[in-house]
Amino acid sequence: MHDWIDHRRAGVLLHIFSLPGPQPHGVLGEEARAFIHAIREGGFSVWQFLPLGPTHGHGSPYESLSSFAGNADFLDLRDFVVGGWLTEARYQAVVDGNLTPEAARAEAAQAFWKQAQDDAELQRSIDEFEAAHTGWLADYALFTALRAAHDEQPWWEWDEPLRRREPAALKSARQKHAVRIHQTRFEQWAFDRQWQALKAYAEVHDVLLFGDLPIYVAHDSADVWAQQHYFTVNDSGRCDEVAGVPPDYFSETGQRWGNPLYRWETLQNDGFDWWIRRIEVQLERMHLLRIDHFRGLEAYWAIPGEREDGMVGEWRSAPGVALLQALDDRLGKLPLVAEDLGLITEEVHAMRERFGLPGMKILQFAFGGEADNPYLPHNHEADSVVYTGTHDNDTALGWFHDTPEETRKHLCHYLGSALDDMPWPLIRTALASVARLAVVPMQDVLSLGGDARLNQPGTLEGNWEWRLDADQLTPDIWKQTRQLNDLYDRSNL
Repeated sequence: MHDWIDHRRAGVLLHIFSLPGPQPHGVLGEEARAFIHAIREGGFSVWQFLPLGPTHGHGSPYESLSSFAGNADFLDLRDFVVGGWLTEARYQAVVDGNLTPEAARAEAAQAFWKQAQDDAELQRSIDEFEAAHTGWLADYALFTALRAAHDEQPWWEWDEPLRRREPAALKSARQKHAVRIHQTRFEQWAFDRQWQALKAYAEVHDVLLFGDLPIYVAHDSADVWAQQHYFTVNDSGRCDEVAGVPPDYFSETGQRWGNPLYRWETLQNDGFDWWIRRIEVQLERMHLLRIDHFRGLEAYWAIPGEREDGMVGEWRSAPGVALLQALDDRLGKLPLVAEDLGLITEEVHAMRERFGLPGMKILQFAFGGEADNPYLPHNHEADSVVYTGTHDNDTALGWFHDTPEETRKHLCHYLGSALDDMPWPLIRTALASVARLAVVPMQDVLSLGGDARLNQPGTLEGNWEWRLDADQLTPDIWKQTRQLNDLYDRSNL
């Protein structure tokens, strides 16, 4: 078994934007450090979150403007006050809702660059960061500037010279939009600094950071605009075919994600260099990394671009084995977790097992069927991660209330409990599993109902909104989880 973690551990699933705090989103500041301390008191030693990239207006972290950049909304502006780049009054204006975080970051960027002119150490710090990230930072900074200049229209609707990245047009744009480009450079340097400080804090407390990598990238992203030859976009920049999945547990009509597909032959001819750099950047931030929709590395569902759902499409082979081998060859054995949910074939299982990657077990999928259901606890394997549910599921309590009566009866019979205190019987079952890692969404730790659900797959409205209240993190909750984690040998303190 691949040693992807060192011993039995338990984790909490909570995205950064759901942290409490004074800014409109959770940030990489004192509340994040407090959360690390709190879950450690509860016997947890893994913090799982969703992708960290900058998002579109709908807020989905799985539809990012960049596979490499960090989300500037997660920046703790209090750090800018300490640095002398933002006044306390302007920070308070953000807290009071009288100034947007982006406007505050723009002000801070100007102060930062002015200070860097006379501060050799500060200039050296950003020079070193930019030198380490030359493969994506310049393109992303220009992309964000152009997108702002075009009122956030997608890149395929820009003027043809910019859409096609003609050198003269790009040179002119860099000069014209230098201020906005400098803001993005500053934001990404600041994100890296704040994230690495949080990672160091987690390591001191023996907490592993568990990240998430979407298999696909957004059509309107710096990745596709800058590397069009790697994606199935036509001469006009639009997609003749898009990614998604056929009908499954989450949707009777399938899901049309709308991402461009990969030109796998081109990627493979280039030694998968883009993919390797993508993984490498994420592993600078994480101790563990989940590959979302892992089965798409073996075969993917190609949907005609004009379709509005995933009902029509075809499966096509992907060179997942060659990709994973290239990653191993370049980066060594990696702490990757395969999101192997959905329509999983024997070929996908074989690929995962060949590279020693743990899969996922979801307890909400376990009940209401036959005894050979792979998600039932007696069928779990040590080399796996067990969840009560994921960010795409309802909360455990919401699921239990809405699930069919026969499923509830099966659950009660299987666990030997009346389940009046749901979701705790399900949490206990996850922690008791032989799976090396057990992860519980924060909403389940708090026994919250369906109104705290984070995402409804296949929909755009009403998702990614739930946020933790600091008052909810009572000592009694962590005492209860600590007892269970001790009981099932997951605390390891």
